[in-house]
This record gives sequence, structure tokens and C-alpha cells, in this order.
Amino acid sequence: MNFSESDVQRLLKKVDINDITKRIAAREDWFGKGGIFTPLIKTMVEEALSAEMDSFISQEALKGNKNRRNGYTSKKVKSSSGTFDLNTPRDRNADFEPQIVKKYQTTLSDEIENKILSLYGLGMSYKDIQKHIQDLYTIELSVGAINTITDKIIDKARQWQQRPLENLYPFVWLDGIHYKIKEDGRYIQKCIYTILGVNLSGKKEVLGLYISETESAHFWLSVLTDLQNRGIKDILVVSVDGLNGFIDAIGTIFPKAEVNSCIVHQVRNSLKYVVSKDKKEFIKDLKQVYKASSKEQAEYELSNLENKWANKYPVVIRSWKDKWEHLSNYFKYPNEIRRIVYTTNIIESVHRQFRKLTKTKGAFPSEDSLIKLLYLGIQNATNRWTMPMPNWSLTLSQLSILFGDRIEKYIEI
Repeated sequence: MNFSESDVQRLLKKVDINDITKRIAAREDWFGKGGIFTPLIKTMVEEALSAEMDSFISQEALKGNKNRRNGYTSKKVKSSSGTFDLNTPRDRNADFEPQIVKKYQTTLSDEIENKILSLYGLGMSYKDIQKHIQDLYTIELSVGAINTITDKIIDKARQWQQRPLENLYPFVWLDGIHYKIKEDGRYIQKCIYTILGVNLSGKKEVLGLYISETESAHFWLSVLTDLQNRGIKDILVVSVDGLNGFIDAIGTIFPKAEVNSCIVHQVRNSLKYVVSKDKKEFIKDLKQVYKASSKEQAEYELSNLENKWANKYPVVIRSWKDKWEHLSNYFKYPNEIRRIVYTTNIIESVHRQFRKLTKTKGAFPSEDSLIKLLYLGIQNATNRWTMPMPNWSLTLSQLSILFGDRIEKYIEI
């Protein structure tokens, strides 16, 4: 807004100079909430809006449109000099779109709102944000006002969760992270399941977040149906950490998908039952199984492991044998693909962002309050995923050999 000397003289006539003089004598603040400059800011903005309307009406007349002023609309606006009622001019045809202070804008700058979202996205508490905004802009915002601003993330998160997906994802991983969420007056432990995929360009992409208290085939059926409804027609390989009911559900929605159980999680779970003095030797024997060059070699080493340790650790050996079908699937792939699918640890980059944002929160008052933060965590992680996975061209060629038409019909050459 540029004002000439005559503009300033005209503006000053519209301000109560006597009131300002009294407030200066009383040594009131010039800036901040209810500051001395507040009425002057209000007048300057309203004058600028009026000039904007005059220009708009003139342009309408040049176009041959019969339009004219039609009173004012009042709304409360926050500024660094306090809050005031701003009167925005209206036109008869309701075509006027003010640019200085837009229709639904409630602060004189989006900078404050963007700053709040940025601080929230760094995991700061509402009280810390409140103090930071006060220090930066001398504006006092209530916790409720900050919550209202951050709630705008919820709509973005819902739109993101419902967005269309690609037809084919060669690799998909699933893993969960637990949080306490308030429900019906008490806090309940719930699991947030992250679904991460790699598309045909080799880029990582979080496909969705799903909340549940328990794992079941019914729950996973609803999750996989959602992915299908959003556009996924096929998945080549899925890596999971022993999720109850998942294998039955995926066989219904994506029957051709191959399921690999996470080797890393299986090893960790196994070592929980091994006493300290045996761990070094047990790990050495176990590596012979999951680092074997082929499935046949791995089964030979598993038999050796059983002969040596079954009497002392029957639960561990039984677990490997019961899950062997899905633990051993990755042996059929070349080394480049094995390194991708043998573990779900690739999701850890996302979950690290989650933990960074939620580390100061003991529990959450609602699912929405948690989703707001996790969505921001996903955006933070995604911003770093600018490059395809290593050796992706070679991996894609190997996938074409292994899966043939299932992948080739979706590759653009």
C-alpha cells in the first residue's frame, strides 16, 4: 500500500487524534494488542480496500458491466498492532475479490498462520507456539485459536488419505507404531499402521495410515479394499511383520501378491528367548539360515539349527518352521530385490519422523489430533525422497523377467 502525503493527511482526518494523544500521554504501547497504532492501521487498510473497489468498478464499467458498490461486510482481523473490525466494501454482483485482505483472511498476513503450522510441524507444543508467536509478532493467541489453525491440517490429511493411487506398486511394506488415544473418557492403546510403497519410477510413497486396536482379517480386508478402490490393481511383493489376518485378507483382494515376512523382526523376536551366554553362537548359526545363497541351502542350515538348538529353544525353532513359507519367499529373487524386500525397516524413516513429532506427547485426546502430526511427519519424510531407490533400472529389469506381463503392461516405453 503506497500513500502520498495528501493520502496521509486524509487518513489522519479519519482518526481520533485526541484519543491517540491521550493514549500517548498515558504511555500506552504503540504496538501489540490494542496498541495506539491499531485505529490507524484499520483506517489505512479500509482506505486501500476502498481504492481497490473503485478500481474494480471502473474496470467493470469499461467492460460494459452494470455494477456498483453495495455497502460493507464487517469481520474481525488480527494484526501485529491488535485486533479490529474491518469493513470490506461489497459490490452489487458479488464479483469483487479483494487482494489486500482476502475474503476469508482473518490476519493481515498469512505469515502468522504459516509460522504456526511450521512450528507445529516441528513438534512444538501449543504453549510453546503461543509464546513464540507472542515474541515474534506481539500477538496473543489462545490455545483454542492455535488449535483451530492446526485443524486445517485435518482436511488436508483426509484429502491425502483419499487421493488416487497408481495401478501397480512393485513393492509394499507394512509396519505399525503404537500410541495412546482417548476414547469414551479413557485412554486406549491403538496401533497406527503405515503402508509404504515404491512406484514404477522407484520413488517411495506412503500410501496410507490406518488406525486399529486389534489386527484381524476383517480389518486388513477393509484396508486392502480401500487401496483397491483408490486405484491399485496389483502389488508384486509385500513385506510385513507377522500381522495377524493379513495373509488371508491379501489373498482375497490381491491374490497374486507375494508375501514376505520380515527377517529382521523374526531375528529380533527369536533372540528375546535366547539367554545371553548363547546369543553370540546362536546368531552365528542363525545367519547361516537367512544369509544362505538359496532356499535349499537355507533349509539345510535350518535343519542344522534345529538339531543343535531345538531341545534348548523349542519355541524359537518352531516359530521359524511355522513361518518358513513366508520367511523364505525372498530366496527366489536376485540379490538386488532381496535387499529391498527382506525387511520392513525401510518404514523406519517415516516412523522416525513420527517419533520426533510425538516425543513430547504422552497421549492424544482424539485420533484427529494424532493424525494431524503424523501427516506432517509424512510430508517431512516425503520431502527428502527426491531420488529413486538405488539401482532401480536394474531392479525394474529383473522384475520384468520375474513377473512378465503383470508389470510390463504398466511400464511406458
